Amino acid sequence: MLTRIGREEHTEGAKVMIRDAHFPAPFKQGLEYSSPARGTWNIVHTGMLIPESHQIFVCAQGCLRGVVLTAAEMDAMDRYSSVMIREENVIDGTMETLMIDGVTDVLHKLNYRPKAVLLFISCQHFFLAYDQSLVFDTLRERFPEIHFMDCYMIPTLRKSGLTPDQKMRLQLFSLLEPMEKDSKKINLIGSNLPISITSELVRLLNQNGYKLQLLNWCETFEDYMDMAESFFNLVYEPIGIPAAQDLEKRLGQQYRYLPFVFDFEQLERNYHKLTDDLGIERQNYKAYIEEAQTALKSAKQLIGDTYIAVDYTFTFRIMSFTKMLLLYGFCVTEVYADVFLPEEQADFDWIRQNYPDIQIISTNQPNMRYLPRNRDHKVLAIGQKAAYFTGTDYFVNVVESGGMFGFDGIRQIAELMKDAYLNEKPRKEIIQRKGYGCESCI
Repeated sequence: MLTRIGREEHTEGAKVMIRDAHFPAPFKQGLEYSSPARGTWNIVHTGMLIPESHQIFVCAQGCLRGVVLTAAEMDAMDRYSSVMIREENVIDGTMETLMIDGVTDVLHKLNYRPKAVLLFISCQHFFLAYDQSLVFDTLRERFPEIHFMDCYMIPTLRKSGLTPDQKMRLQLFSLLEPMEKDSKKINLIGSNLPISITSELVRLLNQNGYKLQLLNWCETFEDYMDMAESFFNLVYEPIGIPAAQDLEKRLGQQYRYLPFVFDFEQLERNYHKLTDDLGIERQNYKAYIEEAQTALKSAKQLIGDTYIAVDYTFTFRIMSFTKMLLLYGFCVTEVYADVFLPEEQADFDWIRQNYPDIQIISTNQPNMRYLPRNRDHKVLAIGQKAAYFTGTDYFVNVVESGGMFGFDGIRQIAELMKDAYLNEKPRKEIIQRKGYGCESCI
């Protein structure tokens, strides 16, 4: 039976007390709502990290609208092109010809010759079982001076296998080729945003004579290719792990996963694992810890019992972050998240046991579109989606930890919380901009 979709303001299926929430997925999957909080990165933003590269998307017209708007908004249309799939290409089996001739035409018309081409393939290619080897082999023969990278814009990947974000970050390093290893070079991979240079992780490596390499810091395509010289990879975002595993297999680069957890003892243990990996002396982090703790206490003194809402776009370890805030006396009332990482289990259980009335609220359930945004009390939001759903202009405008990491990252976050509490932001103007940290024409 068909059901009329109306503007019914109800929370059934979109909110649950943490004491009643299922881990790791508290809500049923189905039709999804996408809020206008656009600060998270997409595959266009991530692909643009490779310098001197050009992106070509091959897909249907409707699918192209979102990616072309992303490229336009970040003022990168000179690095973006598209080849449109038409109905006849699907019916008469000319997909391979369309791709080869379309990409060739694009490259001949460019006013520069890119060092690399990120060729994005859509779900239609896989539904039709097109010959990918033929396409890429032919393009490499026609343009031997260009490195071609296969990339994927396939929404069906969201529910099985590697997610689009994981796949994109893996492919981002697929052009790296085996090179002689430099025992003093280390890559930090898998993150969209560059790590803060004030992080104790950066200082630790610098003080011990290591050169840290990030894709974000590469100025030329050769800088990017030189990342293959590193003997070791660091990754602190979980969606970057497949990339680290692939590089270990292909290039022999060892890796260490250092998750950005909000637990001082675990952070310290992770650093000890890293220094043991590198064969250097374990460090004393007491001063860094005290600075972070002092900043948290200062923030609590200012913010007091103001209600706090957090969301999953702020950090990949949102339960760890929430637990830290609760331990330092902050009044966290709601967490906006649709699913949690398996590694969040212990923190989730701790919060459920000690703060069972905290609300877990979906961000993509359809009825979230119509729920009232205004509150009769001040709310401090941490993350763009939390700001949108609570309707507050007092919020920390950060996604994916904003490059902050470790004890110094916690200190910086506490300072941002204080600033957000004191100073309103133009919420509607800010959260509609795509790709936090990228250039925006809006």
